[in-house]
Amino acid sequence: MSKTCILKLGGSVITDKRADCSVNTEQLALVAAAIAGAQSDGIVVIHGAGSCGHPEARRYRLDAGATAGETEGIFVTHKAVSSLNAEVVRTLREKGVQAVGVHPLHTGIAQDGRLVGFETRHLRQMLALGMVPVIHGDVVMDLVRGACIVSGDQLVRYLAAGLGIHRVGLATDVPGVLDDGQVVPRITRSTVPSLSIGSSTHTDVTGGMRGKIDELLGLADAGIGSDIFHVSRVGDFLSEKPHGGTMVRGE
Repeated sequence: MSKTCILKLGGSVITDKRADCSVNTEQLALVAAAIAGAQSDGIVVIHGAGSCGHPEARRYRLDAGATAGETEGIFVTHKAVSSLNAEVVRTLREKGVQAVGVHPLHTGIAQDGRLVGFETRHLRQMLALGMVPVIHGDVVMDLVRGACIVSGDQLVRYLAAGLGIHRVGLATDVPGVLDDGQVVPRITRSTVPSLSIGSSTHTDVTGGMRGKIDELLGLADAGIGSDIFHVSRVGDFLSEKPHGGTMVRGE
């Protein structure tokens, strides 16, 4: 899987976080075209929930888990994120990408808010057949809390390691990690404490940019680098060209 890459699409770039489950169809079509035109040996697409899932998760307090008889939030939240996933898959397939949706609720398990299991054998088989798995932030069963939200960023970290993938890109609505308005070209665990990195100003139960950096530093510790860039530079990342964003690396 060393030549396969993970492309994570931020929820803020494929939805309008100011409105409930409003898909940014124009931006999604541009991203799909870039993926369709990429010369790649394999791509795993992971996308955030954006306005399709975060409001529901907050409304039902899924960050605190779920108890017997209080499971409506699991259904409602999964339905919302699945609807977005279906739209992403549909748009990719319209551009000729052999995309197929994969739902973490069906194949992942968490323990106290952290993903501890996710079947990858079927993902390997999909990639071997030239398919593009499209995975999304979702509610999953949790061995401690009953249920929890697993973000797209947490999925990136888990699956990059699980699939042996060493090229990871995060497409966002900003040109990279910003510190005082300027793109930080490179981040390591030793440099991040000096940076002023905020969380999302939108409804986000998974930590915003700070949450992304935490997950990516965990990947860097394992020897897997990642890149954060503006969504308009997806084609550059897939073609291994300079993207003007931020690299997260080990020491």
